[in-house]
Amino acid sequence: MTPFMEPFFAGNSYDTPDDAPHFLGDRLALNTRWYFAGKYIREVFRSRAIALSGLYDRKAWAESSYRVLKIIEGCGGRFHLRGLDNLHSCQGPVVFISNHMSILETMTLPCIIAPFIKVTFVVKESLATHPLFGPVMRARAPILVSRKNPREDFQTVMTKGKELLAKGTSIIIFPQSTRSAEFIPEEFNSLGVKLARAAGVQVMPVAVKTDFWANGKYLKDLGTVNRSKPIHMVFGQPFSIQGTGKDEHKKIIDFIIGHLRQWGASIKV
Repeated sequence: MTPFMEPFFAGNSYDTPDDAPHFLGDRLALNTRWYFAGKYIREVFRSRAIALSGLYDRKAWAESSYRVLKIIEGCGGRFHLRGLDNLHSCQGPVVFISNHMSILETMTLPCIIAPFIKVTFVVKESLATHPLFGPVMRARAPILVSRKNPREDFQTVMTKGKELLAKGTSIIIFPQSTRSAEFIPEEFNSLGVKLARAAGVQVMPVAVKTDFWANGKYLKDLGTVNRSKPIHMVFGQPFSIQGTGKDEHKKIIDFIIGHLRQWGASIKV
């Protein structure tokens, strides 16, 4: 696939260099969350201003996502990305199906995927109406779900999802009901598989370990950061759905569990 823009990660893998610069301000802040949080919020305000001006397009989204990734690296985060060639070789839209640990993957996946593939998220309605994040989220035309009425949410994802996929836009789905550092297979629904089956497109499993950036107790998006925890993301080979999709759903769960075990993550089985 010819990239839409110059990719930030052109090879099959990426590892944060050992000599990557560490922000002096982060060191002076004694490696607490506050310097990191300040840099992150500043980038959110920057993106918000671009979105309000009507200029937050796919390129601007990817660039702002990359700046967040570099902020994370500058505050001690170490990324390990694998399977990037599976993104490069996509011949059409896919449904990305991933576990969901923290806001980190929401903020950084665009700079990895968007240079190659037109993509959007399935997100909670509350994010689209949030006074800070709302303009940014709405600018990327996500699929909005309430998380209050499962039947209505299912119909929304299936209807709008098929429309977007038919127009060439891939979709990122986090089937878990909420972000969690612990992976619970029973809470990982099959919505992404059902959408891909109905739309006649492939799925791409994604496994992430992003507990570097924890979920906050009071402000969920501004939790603590743990610089001892590496950040892992792996993109699997895309595959088609056969029959009911039950076997493919299990294949995705097994893919995620297999990598989480390699990384020492918590799994409830």
